[in-house]
Amino acid sequence: MDTAYVIDTLFTLFSITLIILMVPGFAMLEAGLVRTKNVSSVLTVNVMIYAVASMAFILIGFHLAFGDAETTTMSKWAFFMFQMAFVGKAINIMSGGVGERARLLPLTLFTVIMGALIYPTAVNISWGSDWLKDTLFDINMVDLAGSTVIHSTGGWALLAAILVIGSRKGRYVGDQMRVIPASNIPLVVLGAMLLWIGWFGFNGGSVGSIATKEAADSVALTIFNTNVAGLAGAISAGIMIYARYKLFDITMILNGALGGLVAVTAGAHLFTLYDALAVGFIGGLLVVLAIPLFDKVRIDDPVGALSVHLVNGIWGTLAVGIFASNAVKNITFMNQLKGVAEIAIFVFTVSFVIIYLINKVFPFRATDEEQQQGLDVSECGLEAYPEFKRAI
Repeated sequence: MDTAYVIDTLFTLFSITLIILMVPGFAMLEAGLVRTKNVSSVLTVNVMIYAVASMAFILIGFHLAFGDAETTTMSKWAFFMFQMAFVGKAINIMSGGVGERARLLPLTLFTVIMGALIYPTAVNISWGSDWLKDTLFDINMVDLAGSTVIHSTGGWALLAAILVIGSRKGRYVGDQMRVIPASNIPLVVLGAMLLWIGWFGFNGGSVGSIATKEAADSVALTIFNTNVAGLAGAISAGIMIYARYKLFDITMILNGALGGLVAVTAGAHLFTLYDALAVGFIGGLLVVLAIPLFDKVRIDDPVGALSVHLVNGIWGTLAVGIFASNAVKNITFMNQLKGVAEIAIFVFTVSFVIIYLINKVFPFRATDEEQQQGLDVSECGLEAYPEFKRAI
C-alpha cells in the first residue's frame, strides 16, 4: 500500500511539473504572436494569471469544486497541487484571445472570479463533488483531462470577453480585414512545443495512478494517443493550408497540432491509435477552417484560441461519444452533447455578465491611443524591445 501511495504521489508531482511548464508555453506562444510593443503586457498577464488564479483556487475554488473530498491513493497535497495546476490554463486561453487591447487590472479581477467561482463550478458539475447536480445539472459526460471542462470553459469565457471588449484598433476597416503578422516566430514555435510537452502531464496525469501494470498501461496509452493526435493535427493543418494557399504557415501548423491535442484530451485513455489519429486530424482541419470564419464575423482573436480551444474542445468531447461508445458502458453521444451544452450555457452566461459588469467600472479595453503606442508603455512602463521601432 505504501509503495503504491509513494509511486502515485511521485507520478502526480512529475505531472504537475509538466503542466506548470505550460505556463511559459502559453507566455512564449502569445508573446510571439502579438506585436513587439505589447510583449511585456502579455508576459505580465500570463504571470499574474498563474499567481492570482492559483491563489484563488487554493483559498476558495478547490473546496467549491471538490468539497471535503479526500484521497487515499496519494498525498492530498499532490492531488491539491494537481488540480491547482489546471486552473490557470482555462484563463490563459482567454488572455491570449484578448491580447493587445485588454487592460491588466480588469483582467486580473476576472481571473480571481474565474479561479474562485466559475471554473470550480464547471469542475464541480463534471469531475468534482457534484453538489449542484441534483438541483441544476445532470452531467454524465466523459472528459478525461478537460476538452470541455478546461478548454471549452476558457473558450466560452474568451468569446464573452471579445463580445464585450471588441476588436483591436485597425483590425477591421470597413469591409477589409488588416493582417497583423506575428512578431517572433521562434517564440511561437518554442511556446507551442512547451505546450505539447506539457500535455503529456496534462493528460497522462489525469489517469490518476501509475502504480499497477494496468494503470501504467493506461498512462502510456494516454500519452501515446495524445502525441499521435498532436502529430495528426499538425499534418492535417499543413496539408490544408498548403492546398488553399500553396504556402506552409508554421503558425497555422502549430495551431493545428494544438487543436489535435485539445481534441484528444477528453478521451485519450479510451481511443485506439486510429481513433486518436482521426480525432487529431479532424482537429487540425477544424482550426484551419475556424480561424478565417471567426474573422469573417469580426471576432478578433490574435492567437487563434477560439479555434484551437473552443472549437476543438467541443469536437473532442463529442468525439468520445463517436469513437469510444463501445469502450465504456454508458458513454453516448447524447450524454457528451448534453455535457458540452450545459457547460457552455453556464460559463458563457456567467462570464458575459461578470465581464460586462466589471467593464462598467474598470474598462477592459485600452484606448485607441494606448493601443497605438503599445500596452507595454501604458500598462507596464517597461518595453520588451525598447530598441526596436514600434509597429503601428
